Amino acid sequence: MNARQTLLFASGSGLVVVALGAFGAHGLAAVLGERVPTWETAVQYQMFHTLALLALGLLMQAGQAQAVWLQRAALAFALGILLFSGSLYLLALSGIRWLGMITPLGGVAFLSGWLALVRGIYSQQ
Repeated sequence: MNARQTLLFASGSGLVVVALGAFGAHGLAAVLGERVPTWETAVQYQMFHTLALLALGLLMQAGQAQAVWLQRAALAFALGILLFSGSLYLLALSGIRWLGMITPLGGVAFLSGWLALVRGIYSQQ
């Protein structure tokens, strides 16, 4: 993902996460029941990584670290949002337990993104 794509994804994800957070807190609480914490975890991790994507996009624009590693980190964070938060949203809405098997793949993507970011910043020296 280049800087523009990263910033566009972060902006869209920010819009979606605020809407999903509000919708979960106000419109879905009664429907979700005991799955509210699952929804909240999805929202929380999506927001953390949306902010990380925003920072990555800005770093890429400023040329502050090795771009290839920042691009890899951005791609991993975006994939993590889709797999981790996406699977938790679907699990919370549907109650289909096997969706929880997808969540760790998103977690691995998040970890890969953070490692790529470390590598990109370290490589700048």
